[in-house]
Amino acid sequence: MNCPVCRQPMIVLELDQVEIDHCTTCGGIWLDAGELELLLGDSVEKDGFLASFEADAAGGEKHRRCPICSKKMEKVVCGAEKRVRIDRCRRNDGIWLDEGELEEIVTLSSLGRHNRVLDLLKDMFAKKAQ
Repeated sequence: MNCPVCRQPMIVLELDQVEIDHCTTCGGIWLDAGELELLLGDSVEKDGFLASFEADAAGGEKHRRCPICSKKMEKVVCGAEKRVRIDRCRRNDGIWLDEGELEEIVTLSSLGRHNRVLDLLKDMFAKKAQ
């Protein structure tokens, strides 16, 4: 699969039976439909966080194309303060997370403290120290 941002081939990482497509060029991550839910695990907090996702019609970012269906994805904001903007396939093929957005989602969802998978993901994809 090619990255929807820089068009470079992505590598597949498997973590707890979830395949994460990662672009080593731009640092983005593609999660197929349902994979974010699997990574977040079972909890009331997870359900509340996922319910916070809503379309962001006001966003001025360029629309990206889904690497599965090639249709334009919609911009979605999430979290209580709606400060993380991600790309979601309109056909529900999955979501695109730019570099650092998965870390923000982990932080906003308040689930990282209790989920070893998220802690590992945060370590793997954390922004490089400057």
